[in-house]
Amino acid sequence: MGAARTGEGTPGDPTRLLDQVLAERNLSAALRRVEQNKGAAGVDGMRTHELRAHLRANWTGIRESLLLGTYKPLPVRRVEIPKPGGGKRLLGIPTVVDRLIQLALLQVLTPIFDPTFSDQSYGFRPGRKAHDAVQAAKAHIEAGYDWVVDLDLAQFFDRVQHDKLMARVARRIEDKRVLRLIRSYLEAGVMCDGVMMHVGEGTPQGGPLSPLLGNIMLDGLDRELTARGLRFCRYADDVNIYVRSRRAGDRVMASVRRFVEGRLGLKVNERKSMVDRPWNCTFLGFSFYRRKGTHVRVSRKALDRLKDRVREAASRSNGWSMEARIRALNTQLAGWIAYFSLARTKTSTGGSDAG
Repeated sequence: MGAARTGEGTPGDPTRLLDQVLAERNLSAALRRVEQNKGAAGVDGMRTHELRAHLRANWTGIRESLLLGTYKPLPVRRVEIPKPGGGKRLLGIPTVVDRLIQLALLQVLTPIFDPTFSDQSYGFRPGRKAHDAVQAAKAHIEAGYDWVVDLDLAQFFDRVQHDKLMARVARRIEDKRVLRLIRSYLEAGVMCDGVMMHVGEGTPQGGPLSPLLGNIMLDGLDRELTARGLRFCRYADDVNIYVRSRRAGDRVMASVRRFVEGRLGLKVNERKSMVDRPWNCTFLGFSFYRRKGTHVRVSRKALDRLKDRVREAASRSNGWSMEARIRALNTQLAGWIAYFSLARTKTSTGGSDAG
């Protein structure tokens, strides 16, 4: 990708942002990340280990089309995975070439947008993780804000309106070539069972840009909650707002629903959203309990999901060898233990739930 050097000398020109995206150093870093992340092939069937050879043969033409604004991303490959609470989560797997370009965009856009995001936003941000959000939630509860408005955004990544999202992106991005490229990814479409489907809304989960675009869209909600003086924790589309009473919670739920649906064009899932005590709710797989203070515990739902996965891996009916079962169990348990190390108790009950 040696031809990508042009533009490295203009990092301060906001109208030439695409030159920074296509700079050799930025592209090389993106390529390493694509190869390290591995992942499934997109609709063209190309795997990550084939990408370098493809770029050596085709990068000059790809780069030229990007600079001219004629580059057309391939549609994402639709994949359905089961959600923990039932139903299916729709993922869109881009081709490895499009993953490279999206990562190159992400590496340039993140330093522009991330510093402007709320301190109470934790998902998919450099230097932040789920444990930070849970600890912040615990601090709100300890401060006496022990009612939670648990807001569930229905199919958030599938419902984002492109015009509303692009208007927010354009507030900080002046290079129209970058804006056109981002929109082209939003409108690339989906390939499902060999049938191409055009989409008028949504930013498919599975692509490198999707989490940042989601945070850009929901930054409007963060700013609204902050302007109202509310305490909250947001991890991607998982939003918990902490208040002092049920009456305050009901009032906040109603007003925030109006803002989300009216101003952001999104939809609140009435069935999954609630106002309740934190120990009756789940946040990122954790819950809370009180016994001489407020403590973090594993949620009952997370424990039940682990039991289901262990039963599946240990079942003789799945046709796995004993070695395969042991490897699967070790991998699952090691990851689970590492994630839930934040919990103080070894059970999902954790003692008294009384407020």
